[in-house]
Amino acid sequence: MANSLAATNITRILKIILSVSFLIIFISFLLITQFNSFNPQLNQIEFSKRISNSRTTQLTGGITSGCEEVHKFKSYREKCNYLNSELWCRPDGYINYLQLFYCTFGQLPVLGYTVLILWLLVLFYLLGNTAAHYFCSNLEALSGILHLSPTIAGVTLLSLGNGAPDAFSTIVSFVGNGTASVGLNSVLGGVFFVSSVVVGIISILVGTQEISIDRSSFVRDVCFLIFVLLVVVLILAIGKINLVGAIAFASLYLVYVILVSITHACKKRDIETGIPDELTMPITYLNNPISEDSEVIGELDAPLLGSCKDKNHPSNCLTGDVSKVLFILELPLYLPRRLTIPDVCEERWSKPFAVISVTLAPVLVATLWNSKREEDMISIESLLIFLSCGSLGLVLGSTALIKTKREGPPTRFVSAWLGGGFLMSVIWAYMIAQELVSLLISLGIILQISTSILGLTVLAWGNSLGDLISNVAVAVNGSPGGAQVAVSGCYGGPVFNLLVGLGLSLVLCCWAGYPSPVVIPQDPTLYETLGFLIGGLLWALVMVPKRGMRLDRGLGYGLLSIYFCFLVIRLAQSIGLLQL
Repeated sequence: MANSLAATNITRILKIILSVSFLIIFISFLLITQFNSFNPQLNQIEFSKRISNSRTTQLTGGITSGCEEVHKFKSYREKCNYLNSELWCRPDGYINYLQLFYCTFGQLPVLGYTVLILWLLVLFYLLGNTAAHYFCSNLEALSGILHLSPTIAGVTLLSLGNGAPDAFSTIVSFVGNGTASVGLNSVLGGVFFVSSVVVGIISILVGTQEISIDRSSFVRDVCFLIFVLLVVVLILAIGKINLVGAIAFASLYLVYVILVSITHACKKRDIETGIPDELTMPITYLNNPISEDSEVIGELDAPLLGSCKDKNHPSNCLTGDVSKVLFILELPLYLPRRLTIPDVCEERWSKPFAVISVTLAPVLVATLWNSKREEDMISIESLLIFLSCGSLGLVLGSTALIKTKREGPPTRFVSAWLGGGFLMSVIWAYMIAQELVSLLISLGIILQISTSILGLTVLAWGNSLGDLISNVAVAVNGSPGGAQVAVSGCYGGPVFNLLVGLGLSLVLCCWAGYPSPVVIPQDPTLYETLGFLIGGLLWALVMVPKRGMRLDRGLGYGLLSIYFCFLVIRLAQSIGLLQL
């Protein structure tokens, strides 16, 4: 009860902070737009000469990636004109953050930094919240319709609960132009953080309780994770991968699912009562372990923030004036998704929202499709796409208005509703992840920090925050089973992120460029990351059996030391203090 109350309070505080952050961003943008109403006029001949000199330097050997040459100009007006004149400075996302920083907030850089950082926090929240409340809830319901066994659902859907933000960020990084290094560093950084920092914190917190974990499950998970990392090392050493190789790499997750299923079946057979013991549950049951007799899959773990079973808006957890204020502040974050993602969850069912969502969802798809096409948004092809999707939306909306009831969600064609909700949640998660990666790339250029460092730290930490909160909370609940589930989740989740997140990214890239193989970015620091990561896993693989499968503080401090030593080395390399 105390843990639940504390989690609720933390959720309220985080929602208030994020809502206020969004309000600050909105007000700041309005004020600076009004204040910065000038039209930066620069002598075009002089500016053209500077651009010409810059390009000459680039062609003669002083090549820089992206639009980092913006720092060659001193005034913000010159930087703004440079950004407006160069096509490669336009981001893959929907917001041009470099133009926003140098042109809109050019005179007030501190305010610009504040707005970008606050927006970064909002994007992390939106990505995790979308995955938890829409993406995973639709998958959960689909698994019930498909009658998936709890074991299979556990090693797939529950892993997806925490791994969805990492997977979407990785896919976006690989699909984007020149951002594959961000994706590689992000997924490896997330695996390293979870398997070292989260496991280390859990070991320190439960070290005095003499808690033991299951030997076979621990050895299986750690060894399989090391095997997957060695495969990644092989891919990096080869430097390229074709479609067959990418599919084979992603398919290793099926092997992992089979291993978990076999282990679970063997352990279940050995239990006389027929009810699984907590220590024998599948590795990714992060919240509510599910018995083999259960007919309903338990609630999926929220990647970033805990969920509140709201009826029509996100503030029903609160009461009084605070609830009303928070409801108003959260509307810009809540309504766009609520109005475009069909949701048939019984606790959140609302016929008006259902009708509006199925009507607007095709329009949103058409808008996004046209925005990524090279043709003009007002071309004949674009208008035909809008007209077709708008007509489809009207048909779906009219059907939903006639066939659904106000009292509860529909009981017929539920698969179609869930499929539509799943598709729109994927689109929203992809959009948010795309903005997140685009913002990190822009921050790397603004701060002159390697984007691989930002992916290894900021993006990895943000996407792993859910793992830290949920796994630590499960581990410290006082039961040995909680520690087993938490530790196993710390190794099962990274396996999912590597094989599904990274594997699916490679498959998509290879498919887009078929039959040519995909060239893997040559980043020597990736070998350092993999070396420290495997070293931390080997430390755990040696220390835990040596201590009788007990989690103790020695294991925790060792894992934290390995991670922070690696972090210090990488940061020292990034600022030029250390060269290896």
